[in-house]
Amino acid sequence: MIKKREQIVFKYSEEGKKGYSLPPLDVEKKSYIPENLLKDENKGMPEISELEVVRHFTALSHMNYSVDEGFYPLGSCTMKYNPKINEKISSFDNFLMAHPYLPYSLVQGNLKLMKTLEDRLKDLTGFDYFTLFPSAGAHGELAGMMMIRKRLELDGNSRKIVLIPDSAHGTNPASSHFAGYAVKEIPSGEKGYLEAETVKEYLNEDVAALMMTNPNTLGVYEKDIKEIAELLHKNGSYLYMDGANFNALMGYVKPAEIGVDVLHLNLHKTFSTPHGGGGPGAGPVGVVEKFRDVLPVPVIRKKDGVYYTDFNIPRSIGKIRSFYGNFGVLIKALVYIMELGAEGLKKATEFAVLNANYIREKLKDTYELPYNTKTLHEVVFSENSFKKFGVKTVDLAKRILDYGFHPPTVYFPLIVHGALMIEPTETESKTTLDDFIDVMKKIHKEAEENPELLKEAPHYTPVKRLNEVLAAKKPKLKYKEEE
Repeated sequence: MIKKREQIVFKYSEEGKKGYSLPPLDVEKKSYIPENLLKDENKGMPEISELEVVRHFTALSHMNYSVDEGFYPLGSCTMKYNPKINEKISSFDNFLMAHPYLPYSLVQGNLKLMKTLEDRLKDLTGFDYFTLFPSAGAHGELAGMMMIRKRLELDGNSRKIVLIPDSAHGTNPASSHFAGYAVKEIPSGEKGYLEAETVKEYLNEDVAALMMTNPNTLGVYEKDIKEIAELLHKNGSYLYMDGANFNALMGYVKPAEIGVDVLHLNLHKTFSTPHGGGGPGAGPVGVVEKFRDVLPVPVIRKKDGVYYTDFNIPRSIGKIRSFYGNFGVLIKALVYIMELGAEGLKKATEFAVLNANYIREKLKDTYELPYNTKTLHEVVFSENSFKKFGVKTVDLAKRILDYGFHPPTVYFPLIVHGALMIEPTETESKTTLDDFIDVMKKIHKEAEENPELLKEAPHYTPVKRLNEVLAAKKPKLKYKEEE
């Protein structure tokens, strides 16, 4: 059944309708709000019944697309299935109702959970220490770069520049800038990864660090990473690795063992809790021994069998998040790790890589591959195979909606013109992938035979194609009766 477009709630409004029934007031009516601040009762608000309220918001919810409803082939965002056991355990009363100001004696289980998660992340990555407090990947990046800056300052020179490959995540330059650094972009090689010889050309005494996404936004493993790490360390610089794509390495690569000094992980990607709608997230940061004394406060410790938070770290970069971070996400991540175990996590990596390469092989003769290099968890195609028909990437993405799939990431990474970044994740079945592949081939044929069909898409969604530029520049945020 095609979903209808739900009308705005004001269309149901009729004067005199009420969604509640209260008994007569049997106490003196008194207001503690000054009269001049009070507005007329219900002025400008819709008057509707309870049933209409329920039906309206239920209809709106049915217009949403969700990972429970269908496939998200989103590269980099990793909108994979979130096991229901995660939600069940994170909603236990002793987790859900624990106030962050409770004394240590009443939250020992919560603190133990966080310390256990730190230990599991250390096992997976090889790092000596972790902080769980950053609220998302970009927040973790900022914390990591602040630690690098503080470490260099304590050593006598904070330096001036952070090098970032053109294949890195878009938040990397922003995080470096907010940490006080100038950013210099380095070009990737013709095979899609950063070459050690290129890094040599950019190294000097002003370089504080290189910030590398690995695997990068093309889905390509940075094969020169160990050699690059050695070059950086000889120069007195550090290697920061954006670990948002760790679901392609988990169980196979420990970043600390290949020369990485600082790494953030997106728990809400690699370890479930998809972050649709902008949150919540968690971006723990792992560091080698050298950064022990600059970790954010507090640090979770255990003494005489009692867990507590330690704020006594004189050289710390300080507090970066209130309370215990996004605790609910931490619970779900640990549940995911414990449920799968070491072998299960390794299998997840294998399936993530297998699924992406299956799509790559099935579509490479239809859509152009800008880099003919082996990829891991995602594959990036360009628009070159269909732009000759006058069709753009955005047209193809809109047409995908008509077939019941969410479009992949488009126009990113920027080094691929008209990019289509596809990441199936480890949770999708071959049947789903085959259905998606068939749709992608069918749409490409439509682009050749009837390009106008794509240019006017979507045709069957509740909301048709919008003028996105106008919506961004002149949004309509207030209902007017004449509309």
